[in-house]
Amino acid sequence: MKNLNRLLVATTRGPIIENRHAGILAIADASGVIREAWGDIEQAMLPRSAIKMIQALPLIESGAADSAKLNDEHLALACASHEGAMIHTKRVRAWLEALGLDENALRCGPQPPRDAAMKEERVPASRILNNCSGKHTGFLTYARHIGAPIDTYLDPTARVQSDVAAAFAETTGESAPLAYGIDGCSAPNFVASTAGVARSMAQFAAPPTGARGAAMARLRNAMRAHPLLMSGEGRACAALIEATERRAVVKTGADGVFTGIVPEHGLGFCLKIEDGNRAAAEALCAAVLVRIGVLVADHPVALALMNTKIRNFNGEVVGERRVMLGD
Repeated sequence: MKNLNRLLVATTRGPIIENRHAGILAIADASGVIREAWGDIEQAMLPRSAIKMIQALPLIESGAADSAKLNDEHLALACASHEGAMIHTKRVRAWLEALGLDENALRCGPQPPRDAAMKEERVPASRILNNCSGKHTGFLTYARHIGAPIDTYLDPTARVQSDVAAAFAETTGESAPLAYGIDGCSAPNFVASTAGVARSMAQFAAPPTGARGAAMARLRNAMRAHPLLMSGEGRACAALIEATERRAVVKTGADGVFTGIVPEHGLGFCLKIEDGNRAAAEALCAAVLVRIGVLVADHPVALALMNTKIRNFNGEVVGERRVMLGD
């Protein structure tokens, strides 16, 4: 079968392209129209952590968030792939304590800290440090609210994840029952197309009326208000949100996935780099924001991600990373 995905990001060294990163990109509006597309946007993919805001919809729609008196910081953490810094762990721990739980209730598995200060202090791996601990605490909050067993909240066939799957299918337009893979944090990650995820992100950009739209707006606004809580110092998500002056919300996922929400244009996007290269995905995400018109091309963050200079150990420029969207 012919691969329809095209070269979107490349690195050069001297006179040649040394690394080629093919990928898929879809930009959609809230009516479901795909405005621009590159590659096979109907190809099945796993969006990984780039769709945590979809996974958090039942938390709000059910009334669980209000019942637990969650604020925007909690909601940003529910959508987070965080660094395990003190700003993250103290809030997740307090949230768990408010539920009468501790980190032993989390089923996300232990992870070493990614935060520099935590690494320097040699803080050991733990579940609270897992970059998905906020999302899992959101699952636990929802389980408690609906009376579901907390020890099976990751079971794909049980109530919590069934409700997440329903929200995912409804917002992406994918047909249920959904196939899934198990993510690094042990949660089910449902299969979708890049086009479907882009359409879902566009709904977050221009939410529909009713409870679903209110939940989308609330999650989007929490992520926009607290980029460091849903990401971390030095991370591309936080840097890009701040570089756009919060005109856009972007969220990374493992293995080369990014999603974006651009409220002022009513647009959403999803991209996937085929080989999973994170730097290529970050470069492409920055380029999309420039293309849409919410990031200035010569902003330092845009330049650092999109046109990264490759240097040798003497500091000499020997190549660069380029985004190749074309006209």
